[in-house]
Parts: sequence; C-alpha cells; structure tokens
Amino acid sequence: MDGLLIVDKPVGPTSHDVVARVRQALGERRVGHTGTLDPAAGGVLPMVVGRATRLAQFLSGADKVYEATLTLGMTTDTYDALGQPAGAPYSGPFPGRETVEDALDRFRGTFVQQPPAFSAKKVEGTRSYRHARAAARAAKESGNPAAASEAGERQRVERPALPAAVLVTAHAIDLLDVQGSRVVLRVHCSAGFYLRSLAHDLGERLGTGACLAALTRTRCGDAALADAVPLATIERDRAAGTRALIPLSHMLPALAAVVLTGEGVRRAVHGREVGPGEVAGRTEDPRGPGGPGSVVPLVRLLDESGDLVGIAEPGSSPGFLHPSVVLK
Repeated sequence: MDGLLIVDKPVGPTSHDVVARVRQALGERRVGHTGTLDPAAGGVLPMVVGRATRLAQFLSGADKVYEATLTLGMTTDTYDALGQPAGAPYSGPFPGRETVEDALDRFRGTFVQQPPAFSAKKVEGTRSYRHARAAARAAKESGNPAAASEAGERQRVERPALPAAVLVTAHAIDLLDVQGSRVVLRVHCSAGFYLRSLAHDLGERLGTGACLAALTRTRCGDAALADAVPLATIERDRAAGTRALIPLSHMLPALAAVVLTGEGVRRAVHGREVGPGEVAGRTEDPRGPGGPGSVVPLVRLLDESGDLVGIAEPGSSPGFLHPSVVLK
C-alpha cells in the first residue's frame, strides 16, 4: 500500500495521533504526515503511506492556505483560545475593517516572525513547549501568576527562551470578515508560518491583544480540502482510505519527469547516475521554459510503464542525473 492520502483532520487530536489512527485503520506500519497541524486546528493533513514515506521531504516545504478566526481583546500564553489569559484584558472599542486591513499590511510579504513559546521549535536542544509548560507550572505553583508572568518576561529579555525568529512569507492575507472582536482571515503562506503568531502580533499592532480562535487548513501544496477524506471515514471504512490513496506516479506533479529505459531503471535502482543514453523520453516541464533545473533542480524518474522509480538531482556531468531517492 503506497501513496499519498489527504486526510481531513478533525479538531482535537495531534498530528501524531492521526498518524497512529491511520496506521491502525489501514493496517500499514509505514505512515507519516507532511505538515503538522495543532490539535485545535483542522483541515488538510497530507499523509504518506508505504514507500511514499521516502518522499515526505519533498512535500513538507509546500505552501499552505488557511482560514483563521481571531478573537480581539484576548491575549493568551499559547496565542490561541486554549491558553491561559496573559496580560490585562482589553476594554476599549474594537477597530473597524479599515483599521484591521491597514494593520495587516505589516504582515504581507516576507518578514521575520517569532514562533510561539508553545511550539515544537527547539530551544537549547529542547522543544520550546516543554520550557513553556515548565514556566506555566512554576507560575501555578507560585500562587501569583501575574508575578510569575512578569518574571518570565524579564527572563526573555535577559536570556532568550523563545525559539529563534524565522523568515516567513505571507503571499496573500485576505480579510474576510470583521464583526466586533471577531476577525476572519484567509492566509496563503510559506511553510513554517505560525497563524498563532500572526494573531498575537496583529493584536499587539492593533493595541487590543488577540488570539487564534479557530483554524482550518484548506490547502497544503497540491492537496486541497475538497479532496480530503475525513479521518472518521477512513477509520470506519478501510476500503475508502485505500481508494483515496493517490498513487506514487501521481505524486509531486510540479516536478518534471524523465522516462528511463530498462537499463536506466536498473542503474537508478542501484543508485548509479543515468545519462542521455538511458533516457527514453521526457514529459513537459510544468514550470515552463528553462528545463528541469531552472527553478527546482529535481526530476521524477519513471519507468516506461509510468511507475515512479525515484527522484533525481543533477549528476556529476551535464545531462546526467543522480538518483537521490529510489523507490523500487
């Protein structure tokens, strides 16, 4: 059982939980996901099954599209509605659509974003959320959360305890609705972009505070929500999950493909470079003029029946390809 399974993740389980449940439902040990979703988020979660797990590295960096609901006037330690309140509550009037639109301009394009403390990013070799949970426990045990929070803020200044800031891109942020404290956005962004950080930072820019109230991922690379199968359906009907598997030959359609001769396949599966003499044909490059190396120097290697043999990168000599991942 090999291929890509687009799962519609429900709100509640972690991405790791979904992996475990799909493994059990399909009876397949080799299952992984290619883009973490927080427990409070739902939507598109691409799963690689069987030999497709070797292709996960080529899928995890894909752009994403989200629909996010923000609550203004509320700030939490996790930057979402599941966290503990942080800071004084906001009591003033909420901004209108034009003000919110103007504030969003700061986050359109490429900029440096600070990931949340409650995230899987590492700080000094440890997951950041472990540091954050320890600080939250200390605050609770102190009996004075406000003082502990203040001390935590001082520690951030003296010794950075947050994950390192990263460069991210918001290709588009569409303001869908503004109703009082409720703001709804559609965000097309790069991998590694935190919608919780966007909510928190937008709240700071507006002066109201804000947190993420709800999040749905509607697209992850080529995988769309319309094509996703609900997790409950896969668990109820194994055949439905099997039917929904996208075969290896249809994965990574953004990469150009090279069709190998029989000898080319034999060389590729042994990790040896293939040259022009082992190429039976090429498919049209979906990136347009410029050839396979113009934007992403990777190509799919197919056998003459159209099955995916592996992924190749430029070889040691012009016109040669080196198999970087082999599936046969």
